[in-house]
Amino acid sequence: MEHRVARVDYDAELRLHDELLRRTYDVQADDRVLDIGCGAGRTTRDAARSAGEGSALGVDLSASMIERARELARAERVHNVAFEQGDAQVHRFPEGGFDLAISRFGTMFFDDPVAAFANIAVALRPAGRLVMMVWQEHEHNEWSVAIERALGSEGSPVPALKAREPFSLADHDTVEALLGAAGFGEATFTDVHQPIYFGPDVAAALEWVGGFSSTRELLLRMGAAATERALER
Repeated sequence: MEHRVARVDYDAELRLHDELLRRTYDVQADDRVLDIGCGAGRTTRDAARSAGEGSALGVDLSASMIERARELARAERVHNVAFEQGDAQVHRFPEGGFDLAISRFGTMFFDDPVAAFANIAVALRPAGRLVMMVWQEHEHNEWSVAIERALGSEGSPVPALKAREPFSLADHDTVEALLGAAGFGEATFTDVHQPIYFGPDVAAALEWVGGFSSTRELLLRMGAAATERALER
């Protein structure tokens, strides 16, 4: 299924998160950077600019997102960047071809997380680094709790979180176990608490959150009347 390219600017939603992520991954001038789940490529382009003597490769499942990423790179004249459509779990990366792998909310949906992280590990040189930003537990994300309350109050049970849903990497022990099984060494964690931008007005925010797969699934179960009441909250 194609990821939609929404009118709401996803990069604007996460601009504060991007600043923190950039400081954390600390790209060096000659780094070769792999960006997992790159979307429209903002984080990839940022990495490429920092790696002026190196390069950055962005990978995403969505063909439309990859095309948009290429368009933006051309428009911004970022020349040491490339984009490929693919699933990082099985994509053929050059062995040891990267110094650093990064991801902004792009690693939580793998069908087989151990296989995916093992594939990324093979793509990294010895002592290469993986820096990823993932969602904390559902209850620590006010945006998610608010959606659940609005929809769940209509009497439809909110779907239980699955391993492939956004919060699958919230638990530190789980992440350490997955990365260890995939061949990575010690993991460190940093808590991030920043507001999220969902658009300039209520209509834009509603359009954006209405596009979440979990929201769409629940709205389909609720029926027209209950859906209308929930969306008015």
